[in-house]
Amino acid sequence: MSLPAVPLAAGPSPSPSPSGSQTPAVPTLQDAQESATNAASWIEQNWSTWLAIGLKVLLVLVIAVVLRKVVLRAITKFIDRMSRAAESTEGTTLGGLLVNAERRRQRSQAIGSVLRSVASFLILGTAALMVLSSFQIDLAPLLASAGVAGVAIGFGARNLVTDFLSGVFMILEDQYGVGDSIDAGVASGEVVEVGLRVTKLRGDNGEIWYVRNGEIKRIGNLSQGWATAGVDVTVRPTEDLDRVRATLEDVAEKMAKEEPWNELLWGPIQILGLDSVLIDSMVVRLSAKTMPGKALTVERELRWRIKRAFDAADIRIVGGVPVALTEEEQVDPAATVAAPSVFSNADSPQVAATAPITAQRGATAGK
Repeated sequence: MSLPAVPLAAGPSPSPSPSGSQTPAVPTLQDAQESATNAASWIEQNWSTWLAIGLKVLLVLVIAVVLRKVVLRAITKFIDRMSRAAESTEGTTLGGLLVNAERRRQRSQAIGSVLRSVASFLILGTAALMVLSSFQIDLAPLLASAGVAGVAIGFGARNLVTDFLSGVFMILEDQYGVGDSIDAGVASGEVVEVGLRVTKLRGDNGEIWYVRNGEIKRIGNLSQGWATAGVDVTVRPTEDLDRVRATLEDVAEKMAKEEPWNELLWGPIQILGLDSVLIDSMVVRLSAKTMPGKALTVERELRWRIKRAFDAADIRIVGGVPVALTEEEQVDPAATVAAPSVFSNADSPQVAATAPITAQRGATAGK
């Protein structure tokens, strides 16, 4: 065995220790060229897809904006046309009775606001879903989450939703408006303001009632169509009915020809006849069709005229000023007094028979 082979058998030769820091590899020009080539090839492969998506999104947005603008403008013109139609009939007599400018204005604004909100929500919501679908986004989880959120909001704010929907249908159906006198069940009075959630009423004593539309279960509108004025005249049963009828007809004819009652009365004053006949009185009923809300005014004026006419015709109204009775009408006051009873005499046998037994025994023992 030769000498040079010994050190190799003893172990490997020591390697040089690594240095403390390594220098980063500097990209070469070839690497940059390869990266640029890959990017260019990726863009070349996908540019048509991205361009199609971008054009589709842009087209959807443009159509949505234009469609929304057109629909809102059409709604505005429709509301303006309704307002102009109301103003054109306001100058006439019937229009002044049935049309209220403030009522029409608030109703038009409310309907316009609802229609604009619904149109904007539908158009923009549909456009947003179409944009998301253009980016290949799965809309099923989004729609499911929106449905769950809508159910939760509906349960949490069900009173608010009920009030809003009731207000919308109330305005669309024109159940009542500003200036109407209504009976809403929970409150009654004149309508001051109509909203989608709350209706404001002014009561008879001047108080303001805020009634939620969802709480109104029934509505009695006293200002639509016409009203009925009814007057009951109570006279003595001994009065001549023909004279009473003639006097009432004269009062009705004169009142229907004078202003402003000829406009407030929408029909002739009718004498319906005897409403009731009692021992000491009889009731004659009159009725007339009047302007809405003016029945009480007509009734008061009619009573005033009837009282003056009856006084002039010497017809007595029961409950009025007492009049002197004739000899035939005078009644003996003793005629209504009952006959004396035997029990009114303390010494009568009947009274003695009703005395307690114990008292009689005590009197006997004393003797």
